[in-house]
Amino acid sequence: MAGQFRGSRRGFKKPAAIAGRGVLESVRTEGPFNEWVGMPPYYLHHVMIEGEEYTYLSADKTLEIPLGKKVAFRFKETSKGRMIEKRSLGVVIDPSELGY
Repeated sequence: MAGQFRGSRRGFKKPAAIAGRGVLESVRTEGPFNEWVGMPPYYLHHVMIEGEEYTYLSADKTLEIPLGKKVAFRFKETSKGRMIEKRSLGVVIDPSELGY
């Protein structure tokens, strides 16, 4: 009897996140927002990377990445736009630019 319920989950595939990379051009911050009691305030950062706009949700008021840096991230396309996943936005380290 329990085997009947497994069949419905077999075909479900979680959509994979898309990897992105580019130069951080601008950042616009909104917030703080509070969704419910007990939730810490969060900020929405609207970032422009290579001419495309993405939204990044963070607990920090400022984005610690300076403008002009090359960044890498994972994002999902939603009905509200492109959302960068939590803790996936970071600076790209290129070994050829280190000068060793």
